[in-house]
Order: sequence, then structure tokens, then C-alpha cells
Amino acid sequence: MNVELKNIHKHFGKTYANKGIDLTVQSGTIQGILGENGAGKSTLMKILSGFIQADPGGEIILDGKSVVINSPADAIHVGVGMLHQDPLDFPPMRVLDNFLLGRSGGLFPNRTSVRQDFLNLARQFDFSLDPDNYVDALTVGERQQLEIIRLLWMGARVLILDEPTTGISASQKQKLFATLKKLAEQGMTIIFVSHKLEDVEFLCNQVAVLRAGELVGMTKPPFETSTLVELMFGKVVTLGDRQPAKTGDTVLSLQNVSLEDVRLKIKNVNLDLRAGEVIGLAGLEGSGQGMFIRACAGLVRPVGGKVFLKGRDLTGKAYHAFKHQGVNFLPASRLEEGLVPGLSLTDHFILAEEPTGVFIDRVAGQRLAEDRIKSFNIRGTPTSTVESLSGGNQQRAELALLQSPLSLVLLEHPTRGLDIESVIYIWSKLKDRCKQDGAAIIFISSDLEEVLQYSDRLLVFFSGKVSEPIDAATISVEQLGQLIGGKGWTQKGDANA
Repeated sequence: MNVELKNIHKHFGKTYANKGIDLTVQSGTIQGILGENGAGKSTLMKILSGFIQADPGGEIILDGKSVVINSPADAIHVGVGMLHQDPLDFPPMRVLDNFLLGRSGGLFPNRTSVRQDFLNLARQFDFSLDPDNYVDALTVGERQQLEIIRLLWMGARVLILDEPTTGISASQKQKLFATLKKLAEQGMTIIFVSHKLEDVEFLCNQVAVLRAGELVGMTKPPFETSTLVELMFGKVVTLGDRQPAKTGDTVLSLQNVSLEDVRLKIKNVNLDLRAGEVIGLAGLEGSGQGMFIRACAGLVRPVGGKVFLKGRDLTGKAYHAFKHQGVNFLPASRLEEGLVPGLSLTDHFILAEEPTGVFIDRVAGQRLAEDRIKSFNIRGTPTSTVESLSGGNQQRAELALLQSPLSLVLLEHPTRGLDIESVIYIWSKLKDRCKQDGAAIIFISSDLEEVLQYSDRLLVFFSGKVSEPIDAATISVEQLGQLIGGKGWTQKGDANA
């Protein structure tokens, strides 16, 4: 299906999100949409997919016919489906029930027929999805796979993907890209929204670059990375050199800590983490790093060993005891665990602070919100609800909620959905806070280059095994990739072999 957007404008109050955008995408094309956080990428795609409406005066044309799209139901009716950065599913329900959502055909669908359709589509794209499994047992990558085949089953001929590679493993990304290429070969139109240069360069037939709501350039292969970066930011941006930490006293000490859940066991992990130090956790999704970081926050209780925080024995204590001692945990699921939909930024900053009286001081709360919005460069206002922010700005809001004083910051995918300039900015803020409070950081990232760039030491996880701490300056991306895949463990050591 050919897609044409003409003169698309969108205002949110004083914010001009899209400014007269014209874009044409031919059937069978994988079109990249690249831009920094807040550039208007997601807004433009939400207009095309019916989640929001453009200002009057623009036009959407599909296969030469002008269409009006006022809702996601309108969009799927004309063949447009969108896979959001955070999958729109219902985790407590079964996979097959989620697959059925939004499908017309009465209250009592033929579940045998639907199941067969589901299995046929899953088999076509080599997806290992059990229709009887619960969605909350799936990885982010598997939830994306479920949403892709659901949209295809509902008749999508234009598939929009908003930042689909954030929070998924390298192998899941490889499978996703293979699926998208197959769909394009079948004549589908794929629109791939991202801030990751390497992804659009590898996958896309052409790339449109947005900056501050405007379409500033359109390029085709061979892509020049420096050109794309300059189009995105109006200047050249580089990561710079690694900055080793100046460490202080021990903040966190793990002594023979063992953890387990229904799927995985981790045995006898030992770690001493010092103030000012950053430890990165690397591994395929589900290898144990999520359970480990939650144990460091008091959200998962060890089945063996001891956990000390600044010399205090917190073994078996609840999350609030850890938090009272300056431990802050920021989860990857922003709107499910980290933020509260429906509440404004001001509400969040008020709730994150220790109460100072019986009544809430909303004037002071607004001043605090204005200060944090400015400090963390959040594109929003004190009255903005968190769900109205872009994914990258939600991430900045989470980081802005860090309390003082800090002793340990635990982060799941801290730069998920952020462009390179924002990544540099956020890490500079995090390291400044560590220097200021004498805190340490443990973080999870699926971006191996980020792990090596910002970690002083790292732990690698593979099927419940945990490596000895590795000096990040002594290992390459290729070596780290092999460890994550289960190779080379005898050379680097295994903490629980």
C-alpha cells in the first residue's frame, strides 16, 4: 500500500509537534523515520494510525485515495496498524485472548479456527508462541511478535513500528528484522521509527529525518552516519572517551548470594561495589540479571547469602528498608512500574519527595517540577500527564525522580528510547549525582556499546550463571557478545560454576 502524508501539522498547546510534514512511502518499502527525542516521530505515526488527530488542513492518502482516520479502529479498517514502543496488550490474559482483541465478528468467535490462524501465522514467521501461555510470561520481543501477527491477522498492509529494538536482545532483533524484510518482500509497507542509526542503516530502503517537528532531510543507501547525525541534531555528536571512576568506600556487599524463581537459579554471587563505581549487567533477556538487580533493591529475597548496604545487614528486608537507606530502583516498564498514568509531572515529583507536613504544598511542588523539567530537559510542562510524554521524555522523568541522598542507583535500560545526545546527557547527570552523594550505580542494558562505554566493571549473565566482575576496559564488544551467548566462560571465570 502506498502512503502519502501531505501538510501534516499538530499542536499540543504551545508545543508545535509536527510542522507541515510531507512524506511519501511506496509499497514494499521499509521507510526509516529518524530523529532525536521530541522530534515529532511518534506524533506523526500516531496521526497515521489514528491514536491522535492532526490539525485541520493536512491529508492522508492511501493508494491514491484520501482517507479520514479518527481512531485506531479506522486505521486498521483501511489497513494501517501500529506496534507501539510499549506493547498494547493485557499481561494477565492468555496469548490467544490477546490475539483476538479488536477483531470484529461477534461475542463468540470460533476459537478453534482462530487458534489455527494464530499457529499458521506464527509458523510463517518462525515465532515460538504458545497460544495458551499468559502474556506476562513473555519477553518484550515475544510480545512484539504477538502484536505483529495480530495486526497482520486484522488486515494491516501498512505496519508502523515505534522504537521496536529498545529492550529486546540481539537475537530477538535479528528475528524482528528478518520478519520485517519478509513482509516488505510480500508487498507490505513498513515504517520503522527509531533514534538508532545502526538499525535504520542496516534495515531501511530510505530514511526521513525529523528535527523539532520538521522534515529536514530524506536519504537513501549508502547512508553516511555523520550526515544522519548532523541532520538529527544540527551538529556532530560523539560519545567521547571513557571516564574511569574515582571510587570510595564500599556501598554494596554481596556475600555468597543465591537467588531463584520458577525458571532460574543463581548461586553464590560475591560482589563489593564502591562509591562512584558503575557496574553494568549484560546478558540475553531472562538470563537472571533482572532478578539480580531486584535483589539489590530488596524486591527479591535471596535464598542464601548476605546483602550489606554501607555495612548494614539488609538481608531479607523489604524494598522500603532499602529505599530508606538511599537505594533507588528505576524499572524498564515505565508506565507499568515506574510512573503513574493519569498523574501530572508535578504530582510525581511531589509523591517522590518526603512529606514535610500534613498538607501538600502544590506551589512548592510546581516549582520543583519546573526545576526538574529544566534540569533533565524534559519536553513537557508541570501539568503534563506522564502518558502524554514521548517515550524518551518519560525516561527522563523517571530519572528526574531520583531522591537525595543516594547510596545506590539501580537502573533497567536507563537510556531506552533516548537518542545519542540524550544518552550522553543522562549519563553525565547520573555520574554527577554519584559524585555528589557518594553513590554507586548498577544498570542493565541490551546495548553492548553502552555497557562498555559507561561501566567500570561488568557482570555477564548466561542461563543463571554469573561471571566474575570484568574490567570493562579490557573487553571488546565481540568478546562480550560471545560471553552473553555462553562462549569463553572458562577464560573470564564464572562466579558460580
